[in-house]
Amino acid sequence: MRYHTGLFIPGPTNIPDQVRRALNLPMEDMRAPDFPTLTLPLFEDLKKVFKTTTGQCFIYPASGTGGWESALTNTLNPGDKVLISRFGQFSLLWVDMCERLGLEVQIVDRPWGEGVPVEEFADILAADKEHKIRAVLTTHNETATGVTSDIAGVRKALDASDHPALLFVDGVSSIASIDFRMDEWGVDCAVSGSQKGFMLPTGLAIICVSQKALEANKTAKMPRCFLSFEDMIRTNKDGYFPYTPATTLLRGLRASLDLIFEEGLENVFTRHHRLAEGVRKAVTAWGLTVCAKEPKWHSDTVSAIYVPENVDSAQVVKQAYSRYGVSFGVGLNKVAGKVFRIGHLGALNELMLLGALGAAEMALNDCGAEIEFGSGVAAAQQYYGSRRNAA
Repeated sequence: MRYHTGLFIPGPTNIPDQVRRALNLPMEDMRAPDFPTLTLPLFEDLKKVFKTTTGQCFIYPASGTGGWESALTNTLNPGDKVLISRFGQFSLLWVDMCERLGLEVQIVDRPWGEGVPVEEFADILAADKEHKIRAVLTTHNETATGVTSDIAGVRKALDASDHPALLFVDGVSSIASIDFRMDEWGVDCAVSGSQKGFMLPTGLAIICVSQKALEANKTAKMPRCFLSFEDMIRTNKDGYFPYTPATTLLRGLRASLDLIFEEGLENVFTRHHRLAEGVRKAVTAWGLTVCAKEPKWHSDTVSAIYVPENVDSAQVVKQAYSRYGVSFGVGLNKVAGKVFRIGHLGALNELMLLGALGAAEMALNDCGAEIEFGSGVAAAQQYYGSRRNAA
């Protein structure tokens, strides 16, 4: 008998039944007179998720990588200087994109397991008296290492030095799952994707930009076409797109936003934190550690877990999939073979994660780790149970 594979990677995430049903519909006319009744409310409701009243949201038929490129090419000029820290696979890839686009990139390398070095950024920004740095790029949640960074702290560093640089945030694996405050933190370009907290298939780059970024767009000279803000602004105001949009995904996004608002955005954040804490309790009970070096960097959407030195984490992931029908994330780049990742974001609850933890215990033992069966599951149960009773 074929069973549905348990999906516990940090994206794509599980899709709720309501969203799956919303995706299953005949094709529709994206130029129809009533199409804006779908799209215009989407743009407004997305602003609630980003927590902005003044920003403007764009929806591209792309992945989060397309969102990165849109943010850069629509606001900067060739050769502009940007400041970024590299501490995981996805911050690394954003660095690579900046370099390939011809930007001058000042990189601050940090150990994988740490987050954005706010204090070091503050020193660099204070020393940049000529304001050559045009943008500061930050990864809110580094999916490869399970590290969440202090974006509010970066804004404070910019303000303390009275620096005019734009603040860009990769929020692909955080927005709609971890508290994100675009207006309060003074974020100018925030990038997300449909396949994470929005609980949709891959295919939409969802970004939000500030009025400051829109002003920068007016003088930006980076080449762009498909990802142009200008084309989106011209057509989005009437509820349409400059090219064929992913209409079924837009219908799914409507259903996803309805579910998020029904639960309550703050309750979504609380649920993700509760689920993540249970996983971290299990990891401690196993005698293992997460990649995030300090609790202040713990991610509520993904845990990257170090395996014992005698164990290959890639084999743990393979065994979990082939023997127990569960998908975990592999270790990437510098932590390949050293960590496996449990994604705990999107449409998940305690029961689902307890099953994942049980499968992880079996796969770890199969691959040579001496894990006491039930130890992590029991630790998570105790935590989840106590939190439910407290509620």
